[in-house]
Amino acid sequence: MMTDPSKPMGHDRGPGLHGMPDFGGLQPAMFEELSETPAVQAADRDLNLVLDLPVQVMVELGRCRISIAELLSFRKGSVIELNVKAGDPLDLVVNGCLIAQGEVVIVNNQYGIRLTDIVSPSERLRRTSR
Repeated sequence: MMTDPSKPMGHDRGPGLHGMPDFGGLQPAMFEELSETPAVQAADRDLNLVLDLPVQVMVELGRCRISIAELLSFRKGSVIELNVKAGDPLDLVVNGCLIAQGEVVIVNNQYGIRLTDIVSPSERLRRTSR
């Protein structure tokens, strides 16, 4: 069988899908409908990679400035006066970033912190960009 050299190969069957020529039985690519599920699953999987990483959590009760002489004079039972009053909120700092504020609680003879305000992610970002 002779083919017409003026016609490209595979164009002898006429127009195919959407007016495109038929390329010898090749089929158009079919794609599944996109959904958010795979992305959400990937995000969960990525988050799971860091859930066991340790972070430094610090509850800041207060601060003060003292001289080295005062520091060296401390003995058992010495009192350090801080810049906060009883009932003032405490800062919860994680890896150097303020995450929340709270108040001291005692549960089973152990100190803890009851969170009263959590810093929003946008506020945390704003504070770290300084």
